[in-house]
This record gives sequence, C-alpha cells and structure tokens, in this order.
Amino acid sequence: MSIHPSAVIARGAIVPESCAVGPFCTIGPEVELGEDCALISHVVLDGHTRIGARNIFHPFAAVGVAPQDLKYGGESTETVIGDGNTIRESVTISRGTVGGGGITRIGSGNLLMTCVHIGHDSLVGSHCILANAATLAGHVIIEDYGRGLQSCASTLHRRPLCIHRRRDDCDPGCAAVFQDLRAAREQGLRGEQRRFGAERVQPGADQGAAKGFPAAAGVEAEHDPGS
Repeated sequence: MSIHPSAVIARGAIVPESCAVGPFCTIGPEVELGEDCALISHVVLDGHTRIGARNIFHPFAAVGVAPQDLKYGGESTETVIGDGNTIRESVTISRGTVGGGGITRIGSGNLLMTCVHIGHDSLVGSHCILANAATLAGHVIIEDYGRGLQSCASTLHRRPLCIHRRRDDCDPGCAAVFQDLRAAREQGLRGEQRRFGAERVQPGADQGAAKGFPAAAGVEAEHDPGS
C-alpha cells in the first residue's frame, strides 16, 4: 500500500494494499475502497461509502459528503460507486437522504469531469460522461451510456420527480432542465423550452415501474422568438 505521510485514514476504513493514497487525502471510518484505487491528492472520502475497484480520484474530489439538503439531519445514508470510474478535479458526490431512498449510486466506467456535482439520491448508470460543471441537483437518474450533460453550466433539476436520461441523450451547453417550464421562464431562460423523455419516479419508489407523465398544466412546448 502506498500512503503519503500527510494522508489521514480513520480507524475502521477499509483500504486494500493495492490502493495508492496521495498527499492530504482524508478517508472516513465508514469508507470501503476496492482494489487498485488511486487517490491522487487532497481527496475526501466520507460517510458510509462503498467504492469498487480501479477508481481514480483526482485532486479536491469530495465523495460521500453530507447532502446539501436542509432536511438532512445526519441520518446514516450511503454512497455506492462501481468499478473503473474516473473522478476528476473538484467533483462532489453527496450521499443519499432518508426521504430520497437513502443512497446515491454511480455505476462503472464513468467519466465525471472537473467540477461535476452529483446531488443526493441521484442514480448514474455505467459508461456515462458528464462534462465540466455538469450538475445533478438531486433525485436524478441517468441510465447506462448516457451522455446526459455534455457541456459546462448544464443542469438537471428535478425534485421530487426524477428525469431519466436515455442512452446517448445529451444536453447542449448552458442547458437547464426544470421541473416545469414556468420555472424556466421565471428565471429568464431563453431559447427553446420543450419536454423530453421524462418519467415520474417518486423518491424511493421502484424505478422499473416508472410511468410517463404529462407536461405541467397550461404549459406547452414553445420557442422564444427572441433567441
């Protein structure tokens, strides 16, 4: 095992001999790392977090940290990450909340670029790419091979409902997906506002039983002539 002298690994953490832990990394007592993981430097792994094999965490990534939810009261919730993911600089991944099913889950073979945020109770499949500063605000589902957020300043915001981003779907740069179009208009967003593959998923419900739902009452897809 390669552990830099400045790294802090709490008693109770599981770190295999094959892992490399760089300078100024912090690993909490309920963290379990798989084989051949690398923490380059200044990485924080916190909470009840289970991580698979061959994951690479770049500087200032913060994984399994407390959710940014005012209702969170320190309950024991989880973060689960699969194998072979690349977590780039300053990525943040929040653990789940009781009201959202209690788990934030990321699959295998994903690339999370710089400053990506995975909000609490989000579920990201495998082989997905989230580009710089892409944001999942919480309770969001991205399926396998999703190119859900391709450019910086893209946002998926869906609470309490969830959006399924389908295989090979993508959002353009500076895109925002809101719970309804009125919220987008209130924030002064311009350009085409339209509904795409969204499904109603109550937090903690069986995701396989998700059904389609209609657009918000009185709001139709429209194009802003000023765009």
